[in-house]
Amino acid sequence: MKARKLMTESRPASALNPNLLWRALHWPCWALGLTWLRVKCSGLENVDHTKGGLLLINHQSFLDPLLVALWLTRPVSYLARDSLFKLPVLGWLLRHTYVIPISREAARGGSIRLALERLEQGYLIGIFPEGTRSSSTEVGAFRPGFLAMVRRTKQPVYPVGIVGSGYVMPRGAWFIRPGKIQIVYGAPFTFEEMVSVESGADAACCELARQRVSACVALAQAQLKGKPSPMSHHNEA
Repeated sequence: MKARKLMTESRPASALNPNLLWRALHWPCWALGLTWLRVKCSGLENVDHTKGGLLLINHQSFLDPLLVALWLTRPVSYLARDSLFKLPVLGWLLRHTYVIPISREAARGGSIRLALERLEQGYLIGIFPEGTRSSSTEVGAFRPGFLAMVRRTKQPVYPVGIVGSGYVMPRGAWFIRPGKIQIVYGAPFTFEEMVSVESGADAACCELARQRVSACVALAQAQLKGKPSPMSHHNEA
């Protein structure tokens, strides 16, 4: 109930018709990403732009939610601590840019239901399964909380890897420095992978998802350095 109350102001009629604030922020941030941060991405063709989907993303920086969302045609609803919604300016921005509050203390059922509703309405839902920012490009262990949503959604689940954001704005930094960032949007989980996630033990499912995201991170690293893709030999076969 608390999560739904916090979300009341930010629920638009359609995922394909974002509100004025989202549109006003999107284009300046997009221009900043192309110039100051020199963001490049690949794999956008993997994302079905006609329906909802769940994004599983590695986490290096506070910039990750913004950077991953910039190149997609619809708003991405991220899950964030409900305490952030109490902050004067940030809370207002979160409520009007489709962020879903989630409590670490209380039951998360309401937030999960809201996220699932949004998936059915055509929104993309962004999750950082590591649960915290990493200081390296190695993808940490996934916490099992995200599995409840993966197992209940009928929408595609996409692994996403981002590299470089931890350099331009590392943990503890207050300023953004120029740099290069690469994002890879991976192919959705296959039917067989989804069956494994739905029926398997939490630890095995978390590791399966982590490996998919890690593959995207490795590809992003190779692209950022201008090296052959780790998958190039496989693709040539």
